Amino acid sequence: MPTILVLHGPNLNLLGGREAEHYGTDTLEAIDTRLEAAGRKAGMEVKSFQSNSEAELVDRVQAAKSDGTSFIVINPAAFTHTSVALRDALSAVRIPFIEVHLSNVHAREPFRRHSYFSDLASGVIVGFGPLGYELALEAAIRSIRKANP
Repeated sequence: MPTILVLHGPNLNLLGGREAEHYGTDTLEAIDTRLEAAGRKAGMEVKSFQSNSEAELVDRVQAAKSDGTSFIVINPAAFTHTSVALRDALSAVRIPFIEVHLSNVHAREPFRRHSYFSDLASGVIVGFGPLGYELALEAAIRSIRKANP
């Protein structure tokens, strides 16, 4: 069964109670539950991991190389604008990934408009709130099916 890894960066554990005007009211647990159910329905396993630690996210990306992960959906959150280490890990493992942001980062502060990941990503989804994760998951599922008919 193909596995899709969903990675959530710093402060996303606070979803549901944090800046609803930018991030909506869904909790991270609710988002992950929907993604896991959609994955099962598609015959794929969805594993989620959240950390506020850059090192833990890098370690998890590196582990994905040997644990059968077929695709990664990542919301690097604040690390989008700062983490060369996480970018290098994603580049090194060569697992396709989609970058997701709940808010429209291009309509916010100027520093949020730069991503260390977008040029490596299979695609980028911004501004659709939690739906962005579901759109990314659907794209990942289609990509896996296309690669493995």
